[in-house]
Amino acid sequence: MIFPEVPSLALIAERLPKIFPEGTEHRNYLIREMAAKTLYVMFYAGAIEGSDLWVRPSQITDMTDDQAQLIDIESRKAWVKMMLSNKKKKSENPWYAANSREPIRDETIRTGLIPLQAVIVRQGIPTTSSKPTYALQKEFTELFAISLNGDGLNSAIELWQKRHLSKAAITRLKLMKSYGSDDFESIQITFPDGAIRKLEPGPSSLISKAVIEEFAPRFLKKPKVLWLSESGNKVVAQDEALAQALGLKIDPSRALPDIILVDLGNDSTGLEMLVLFTEVVASDGPINRQRKEILTTLATEAGFDPEHLAFLTAFIDRSSQPFKKSISELAWGSYAWFSSEPDYIIDLREHDESVKLTSLTKRKK
Repeated sequence: MIFPEVPSLALIAERLPKIFPEGTEHRNYLIREMAAKTLYVMFYAGAIEGSDLWVRPSQITDMTDDQAQLIDIESRKAWVKMMLSNKKKKSENPWYAANSREPIRDETIRTGLIPLQAVIVRQGIPTTSSKPTYALQKEFTELFAISLNGDGLNSAIELWQKRHLSKAAITRLKLMKSYGSDDFESIQITFPDGAIRKLEPGPSSLISKAVIEEFAPRFLKKPKVLWLSESGNKVVAQDEALAQALGLKIDPSRALPDIILVDLGNDSTGLEMLVLFTEVVASDGPINRQRKEILTTLATEAGFDPEHLAFLTAFIDRSSQPFKKSISELAWGSYAWFSSEPDYIIDLREHDESVKLTSLTKRKK
């Protein structure tokens, strides 16, 4: 029985957010203290792929600070033997209460670590069995080598992510990293008609780019950009010819949204014109009830038909703080969309608007 070196709890806690950065699904389960302690116990017990040693959640709840500091091999072997025996003694000052086994098992391990191939499951053991069934994936453990740091650590993490995360997860992570980068002089946006506009660099501009280049072709049949602005109410694009053709009046001095998209519809499918008011949220400012009412009033005064209006709030990602902060404020009768998951949309449907609010999902290509 070969027991591996045990990285410190502090080192594990420090590296988890690097291995699972913003954009990782269920990231809160993967980077919290409970996750770090779960990994620590697996290292402590030698539960690593290929060792035929495994842990169960009760070993994590019953671990103590005093025991965790006894990292010599004999102490660790004795602890594992005692913890898996029928004569196990109750721990004094355990890390967690006994009823914490469920969040460790269901959230941290099953929902968080197993889908990302950081933890493996012992085969042939019934789910109702009390036998230990979890171990660390071997390559994953190498990311916690004490000697690994700097560029070497970053390269190892990136390689592990490429090998073990799904293609969708990798794409999501890359996109999330781009939102944190300031290596842009400007953000170039290509409109549906091929026209190109530039915005100042920043997260809001990247979300605006995604709305026009990713959202519009996915959810609209014949999209046009009627209005685009950026921070400071700077008007980047205003299609006056289209507005006049539609009989609409746009007053830049009014509190307009970040983007106004127009879908000219599709005669063959019976889809009518739709005007989509979009707010881009990198920090604050979703379409809440009050904002929806203001925009509806502005739209009707400008000549828009209320039956042909829709409202969208665009975010970076479901895991981002702006979305978590805004979700309880989002207006009923509006939509939420995430640039990191461009094929999906949240429909905050009102019962009495059920017919109108199918318009975006009907248009989805």
